[in-house]
Amino acid sequence: MTPDDRLTAQFAFLNEADRLKSVLRATTLVDGSRPENSGEHSWHLALYALTLADQAEAGVDINRVIRMLLLHDLVEIDVGDVPIHSANGTAHAAPETQAAEQRAADRIFGLLPPDLARDFRALWDEFEAAETPDARFAKSLDRVQPVMANLQSGGGTWVTYDVTFDQLQNRVGTKIERGAPRLWAWVRERVRPYFG
Repeated sequence: MTPDDRLTAQFAFLNEADRLKSVLRATTLVDGSRPENSGEHSWHLALYALTLADQAEAGVDINRVIRMLLLHDLVEIDVGDVPIHSANGTAHAAPETQAAEQRAADRIFGLLPPDLARDFRALWDEFEAAETPDARFAKSLDRVQPVMANLQSGGGTWVTYDVTFDQLQNRVGTKIERGAPRLWAWVRERVRPYFG
């Protein structure tokens, strides 16, 4: 690949990534004024990682976490946002959704030069698997940010999808607790009164 070809591929990827700003999420901004877009969500999660790094277990590499969080939702360019509380929580983990996300990852990361494509795709796959300490912490932040937005906006998607505390604990709390146990303990204490 020539230097010009490399830059052409890099900018093709960056131009495609800009489309993430047009993907609207179910979660609103904290003031409830409008839905956030997936680009805003990814930026906010990177800021969450910087700010809440002290909540990660020892050995978590926050720079890797930030990289995962900046990449994790790029597949929504093709697939859209699949809210975790929609369709009783099954749509998010449905095999067809997972397959569509894999195809999207192939296409989007395939725009990059091969070395970057491998690196970015490996980070995305690691995030999706949520087995490493870095990925577990990244996943916990991805789950806690909408919780905090819902708390600030009067319930947000919890109202939209008629979510119970048990559903929140099972679909969200367990993921947060797995990567950031102290964080979930703090958040749970603030969430519990909302559900009565």
